[in-house]
Amino acid sequence: MTEVTEQFSATQREVGGGRPGATAAFPYDRLTVERFRTAFPRARWRDDLGAWFVPGISAERRLNSWSSREWSGVLAHADERGRDAFSFEPITSPYLEVADDLLVRTPYSRDVVAELRQVPWARWDPASRAWRVPFRSSEALRRRWPLIEEAACRAEPEERRKRAEARRAAPEHADRLAEAAERRRNRYPVPEIALPPLGQVLMTHAGCVVLDSVTGEVVETPVAAWLYPGVASVGTLIWAVRRRPTHDELIRAWPARAAPGPEDLARGWWQPTIDTLREERRKAAFLERAREARRSKST
Repeated sequence: MTEVTEQFSATQREVGGGRPGATAAFPYDRLTVERFRTAFPRARWRDDLGAWFVPGISAERRLNSWSSREWSGVLAHADERGRDAFSFEPITSPYLEVADDLLVRTPYSRDVVAELRQVPWARWDPASRAWRVPFRSSEALRRRWPLIEEAACRAEPEERRKRAEARRAAPEHADRLAEAAERRRNRYPVPEIALPPLGQVLMTHAGCVVLDSVTGEVVETPVAAWLYPGVASVGTLIWAVRRRPTHDELIRAWPARAAPGPEDLARGWWQPTIDTLREERRKAAFLERAREARRSKST
């Protein structure tokens, strides 16, 4: 690849049965695309390459010549206009610094990152640990700045602490803690008169599980009604030990021919359908790949 400018690149390649040519990649701008199409009328956008394809043996040389003649001047002119506009109507914020370009430094926030990714030419600079936005994109940044600043303020450590304290002070906080503690116990209530098959993939009101054993411990009625309202009290309920099925177990699981009926739902466990198994297989494969990647990274 020949790097023409910071944002323009041209690469010589062959596509379409050995057809010679070169690809050009640059951030989208309507006026720039119009000038590019005028200079290269045979250029075509290729979705599979994510770039413009210009046919011809000398395509790369012509692209580099055009960029050095047109592209840098266009960007410099756009930056000058953007700098003048920003000087006339600046953005005053503790999260914005003015240097050779505009530096945006905020606490980490997914909302901030999502907004800045929508600003043309904006890029993350690891050296300065800030987003760099050229002056040519100052108007686009100005339009998104209220949302960026609001998200940055929410991401401040003090604001995070206040929200955490408010959540802990809420009346439902104790309920959330109890529900989380119950999930960590890895158990599920089953009717004593309709025990499930052990070691098989089953669908329950708590999701797809494998029940490894039945403890025989009786479930208290208030606990079942509060944390497991989907399980009807068909006689006495006892605890069973549950776990998440592996991808291999989900592959071997036999699907049900029909959706669960009212009796199955009241019992609290049933055989999963093929659609449910497909979704659970996808989730299990993703989790196992992520677990393997973490293990490889740690070793």
